[in-house]
Amino acid sequence: MVKNLIRYFKSLHFLKAFLVALAMAIPVLVSIYFFDSFEIGFSIALGAIFSAPSDIAGSLKHKFYGILASIILVFVITLLIGYFSNYLFVIFPLLISLVFSISYISVFGFRASLVSLAGLLSLVLAFAYQSTEISLFEHSLFIALGGIWYLFLTILTQLAFPQVQTDYLFVELLEKTSEFIKIRGKLLVETNDRSSFLEQNFKLQTELNELHETIREVILEKRLSSGFSNRTRRQQLIFSKIMEIYELAISNTVDYEKIDILFKDHPEKIDEFKVLIFEISKRLNHISKVILKEEKLIFNNKFKVILKKIQNHIEIYKVNTDLSESREGVILLINFKTYQEKQIRNLVDIARILNKYSKNDKIREIKDAQQFITAQDYDFKKLKENFSLKSPIFRHSLRLTVTMLIGFIIGYAIELQQSYWILLTIVVIMRPSYSLTKQRSKNRVLGTLIGAAVGVGIVFLTQNPIIYGLIAALSLVIGFSLVKQNYRNGAAFITLYVIFMYALIHPDILTVIEFRVFDTLIGAALAYIGNYFFWPAWESKNIKEFFIHSIEGFLEFLKQIDLLYHQKGEASTELKLARKEAFLQVGNLNAAYQRLAQEPKSKQENIGIIYELITICNTYLSSLSSLGMFIRTNETGNVPDEFEVFVKHIVSNLEKTIATLNNKDFKNGLANESLEIATKNYEEYFHKISKQRAKEIENGLPVTNDMRVQLRETQLVFEQVRWLHNLSVNLVKKVKNI
Repeated sequence: MVKNLIRYFKSLHFLKAFLVALAMAIPVLVSIYFFDSFEIGFSIALGAIFSAPSDIAGSLKHKFYGILASIILVFVITLLIGYFSNYLFVIFPLLISLVFSISYISVFGFRASLVSLAGLLSLVLAFAYQSTEISLFEHSLFIALGGIWYLFLTILTQLAFPQVQTDYLFVELLEKTSEFIKIRGKLLVETNDRSSFLEQNFKLQTELNELHETIREVILEKRLSSGFSNRTRRQQLIFSKIMEIYELAISNTVDYEKIDILFKDHPEKIDEFKVLIFEISKRLNHISKVILKEEKLIFNNKFKVILKKIQNHIEIYKVNTDLSESREGVILLINFKTYQEKQIRNLVDIARILNKYSKNDKIREIKDAQQFITAQDYDFKKLKENFSLKSPIFRHSLRLTVTMLIGFIIGYAIELQQSYWILLTIVVIMRPSYSLTKQRSKNRVLGTLIGAAVGVGIVFLTQNPIIYGLIAALSLVIGFSLVKQNYRNGAAFITLYVIFMYALIHPDILTVIEFRVFDTLIGAALAYIGNYFFWPAWESKNIKEFFIHSIEGFLEFLKQIDLLYHQKGEASTELKLARKEAFLQVGNLNAAYQRLAQEPKSKQENIGIIYELITICNTYLSSLSSLGMFIRTNETGNVPDEFEVFVKHIVSNLEKTIATLNNKDFKNGLANESLEIATKNYEEYFHKISKQRAKEIENGLPVTNDMRVQLRETQLVFEQVRWLHNLSVNLVKKVKNI
């Protein structure tokens, strides 16, 4: 409990929440003390709140431009709405055009969507302007000043504590990678239903991909802007090792059904691997605690003991099973053990970097680092390209505009005390996807009710304004720090903050609580109804695009692997970029499926087939990664013609799948005769060298390096390309049904 509390206070979310609270509190206190005016400080505090959404993890440059864009947008919107708010015939068209335009900015990506959120928040709260002390123009200027003040604090904090953001991101990455690895261990021994574990892995892959993108931006942008410092070197190398652990886990292709069959009578052989994988997961967690200075870095020999047990199990399996039957199982176990040994070496490397970082002179910079940062396209052509009902952002902008207009009319018609709270609830809840809007609606309502209930209880206990002020300040920090991790609890604390801030201004606090709850319920209901009925973007209708992008990623990745197999040597930048793109696209596909699974049952068209396709795509990525990893990290011989035959057929099937998803005809199919011959030749060659090795064993001859390389390469490469082909055939068949 104490450790969790300490970690919470060290977290990036708490630091940002504290920064927001500070940015709000200081102007208010200065304004009251020096100018005897609450409203000047309140306007500046509003500006800080509006700028906060754009302050997300990333490079300092992107933060600067994101917050600056928010400041400019908020200033203009506050001025416009404030000036025309009393002219009903003007405010209606103005509200429609502004809500649509501001929300449409989201086509430029995630950071742009947060700038859009800042604009929408300022639009709503501009209706609350009722000051008699300062003019509208002064109010708008003070809001802009508050944004500049928050920007200054953000830059100052990042310059003063440059390690906080990166360390927190690394800790989050290590913990999620640890969880991902642990689930892989559970999948190994689960023999009944693996679907729930696979779905957990799909979700984690999405979260990990987002983290990878953020860390790349932070580390590589820092490298490009400020040079290759020792700290940047360490961060870069640690990140590359964590990435390798993650990719190894994915590329460690496991045919669970085959394992179940091969080791049905020998489960202890697999159980020991689960112990090893759990220990690797535990070690990753330990490293995360070392970074947070919660534990001291320790080295242990548990891995050696477990690996020795595994080797003994393999030797016993060889002895107790007929050679012809055991060969496939033995090669599988040896390959699996080799993968885990690579994972352990990566863990040891991370520990060495953390322990002897200052003495490490062998860290090299990433070649073509700029290419690994996903550049955001801010070309205005995107506005034109997305101006169609086919675009999810366009539909969301229309949906939000109509819902906000209805909320405004309801608030105006029934003359609520704080009717803009309805609009505020719609803005913070409504998202492009139905599933996220539904989840946020539920959590927002629950959080508001909890906060209101606690608020009422405190009001009956005390009417002390000092206590109200302390609760408001504490609730603000806790609420902002929890809003991303636990939206329900965050909403509860933010409700407490709003209640007791109003309690300091208005004596009738129970009425404030009543209207807060009432407006939230109306806003949440409107957001939910709007997402369901107004141009809904059901994932079953859009998921084809995610499949297309994923399969296009597979195609490029496969072509680059094929090129490396022929050329040998180090992996090219093109291969690394193709691998990164394939991982990102499959992560996006997994995220789309997660959203689909949370939609109404009546809208989940073909979800069974879609799940099968999702599983195939994840298996495909795993198999491709495994093939690429083997070719990249092992000595390989000449590329057999049979390999090229398989690649051509796989490419043909993937292209046919894309054509089917695009509702186009595909006329370049290949005959199966060449594939059958290639399969036969591969099998005959493997049997030939297997028999040769069997004779060597009979004669007591040790295995030569050439023989070991031939056996491993032939067995692994053939298995992978055959599996990739089978998966591509399944893709062609399955996509016809969605």
